[in-house]
Amino acid sequence: MTWSVYMIRCADDSLYTGIATDVARRFGEHASGSPKSAKYLRSRGPLKLVYAQELGTRSEALREELRIKRLTKAQKERLVKEAAVEARRGGFCRA
Repeated sequence: MTWSVYMIRCADDSLYTGIATDVARRFGEHASGSPKSAKYLRSRGPLKLVYAQELGTRSEALREELRIKRLTKAQKERLVKEAAVEARRGGFCRA
């Protein structure tokens, strides 16, 4: 089972960071406002998945999630922008 870290942009421009084994499924849960969605995201829609990175183990994903959560907003925005540029170039798709 491969774990990933992801970031979601909220309508208020805040960024939410989480981990999952299936990012698309997890994003769907968040976007639907279902009981399984994060409470933080329920009133902040519409949501947009802006970053995802496969890491491997749950432990690796948790470490990367914590590292990202410790970044400043500007550093997180740079990470999202770099991932988008890389994806457009046809490299490893993170966003």
